[in-house]
Amino acid sequence: MADLLTFELVSPERLLSSGQVAMVVVPGAEGDFAVLPGHAPMMSTIRPGAIAIYATDSNVLTSRIFVDGGFAEVNDKGLTILAERAIPVSDIDPAKTATDLAAARAANDEAAIARLEAMQAATVN
Repeated sequence: MADLLTFELVSPERLLSSGQVAMVVVPGAEGDFAVLPGHAPMMSTIRPGAIAIYATDSNVLTSRIFVDGGFAEVNDKGLTILAERAIPVSDIDPAKTATDLAAARAANDEAAIARLEAMQAATVN
């Protein structure tokens, strides 16, 4: 069996995901980065975007979860993501996202525009 990485996704309300995975791709503030077993310790802020989780094989995508900012920490125990908000990409309603994005643009709400554009991109990619 291949080496696996301990991964936890935590929101302010609860532990959303915990387990052993092959790889996680994180939307870091400086760009996307992949975390595999044995990754060097690091911390990063997270921009709004989708986390890609590869449970047993780093070539087979298992799930995608949209996070609305937060922090990622890689240490000798694994990867922990502290997300401000998280939702499975499959639960995002593209029509509602488009409506909310139009309203945010009309209100010139830059933070909401960035978040909603990232949500919209996650549903397409």
